Amino acid sequence: MSLAFSENAQRRFDLIVGRYPNLQAALLPVLHLAQAEFGHVSPEVMDFVGHLLGVPPIKVQQVATFYTMYNLAPVGRFHVQVCTNIACYLTGGKEILCHLKQKLAVENKGTTADGVFTLEEVECLAACGTAPAIQVNDPHDPEWPIAYHENQTVASADALIERLRAKAGSNG
Repeated sequence: MSLAFSENAQRRFDLIVGRYPNLQAALLPVLHLAQAEFGHVSPEVMDFVGHLLGVPPIKVQQVATFYTMYNLAPVGRFHVQVCTNIACYLTGGKEILCHLKQKLAVENKGTTADGVFTLEEVECLAACGTAPAIQVNDPHDPEWPIAYHENQTVASADALIERLRAKAGSNG
């Protein structure tokens, strides 16, 4: 096996598996850890996680491909997910998505040429009461790696993209 966790990730792995009497039960949090460590859940990462937990590779693949929270391909610095489920759709989520596709010059699940943004349409961000919602994953921000932006409009989504672009430019 050519992959290995960093010392910090290995410590976190040990803490995670210590909470589960059955290692297979640790599959979801270990996949999250592996995604944070390696950037996405590639077939090699799935094999690595399966080996660590004693889980058949096909089981790891089934789990990783079922849940949309695992990135099966590399994503940009900011993974911008726009909800278009019914509440978000009815309050402008689809318009926001279409606007951001045009603004960023990408299609769904596409990454900008500079690698800063990946845009993805998602089914539900559990923000129906404050729709439409956008989730932004920023693995470079240890304090707040996932941020929710609710009550979005085309203008506020535009402003969000510009703030993120400025943050990426400052390497912060």
